[in-house]
Amino acid sequence: MRLQIQFFSLLFLALFGTFPTFSQETDSIVKVLPEICLSETEQQIFQKVNEYRVQHDLKAVALSKSLTYVAQNHVWDLAVNNPASRRCNLHSWSSNGPWSSCCYTEDHKEAECMWNKPKELTNYPGDGYEIAYWTNEPLSPSRFSDKALLGWKQSTEHNRVILNKAEWQSVEWNAMGVGYYLGYAVIWFGTLSEEEQEIHLCVN
Repeated sequence: MRLQIQFFSLLFLALFGTFPTFSQETDSIVKVLPEICLSETEQQIFQKVNEYRVQHDLKAVALSKSLTYVAQNHVWDLAVNNPASRRCNLHSWSSNGPWSSCCYTEDHKEAECMWNKPKELTNYPGDGYEIAYWTNEPLSPSRFSDKALLGWKQSTEHNRVILNKAEWQSVEWNAMGVGYYLGYAVIWFGTLSEEEQEIHLCVN
């Protein structure tokens, strides 16, 4: 068991640099996140989702370091630990990480498992709302981002989240996080703004 934990830790560090670190300040725990960068695919997804919103007379949503950290952790978990199955959809999380696990079913009984992830992993004080996409096709960053956005547009529920329609009409998105890994893509939306922090393209 100890060897398995050490292996997981080393693999996570190799992919993401570090786990968040924690320091005690007054009565609160401050999570210090590692440096975050966007892959070309993530940058394309972020740009095209905002362009789609602007086409519908909605404002572009600011990129959030915290929500991007959550998104990048989740696509890694989906690709490596495979928490999604026939019963558990892409909003599910495995037990192999510093987060609470859950099997997210279509009845949304585990919705809090999604909503709470930004608070679990970062200092972001609000809830998070995720849309997800997966394909096993080998696609370029531009083609993948086009296909992911098309998939979300063609899904009534996902499209409503992106464009603040129906039950999301009274909600205003002020923060967005993007993650992509091995065919999995997720976007996290939040209503609370986050102090702007520079997020650059990853160096290959």
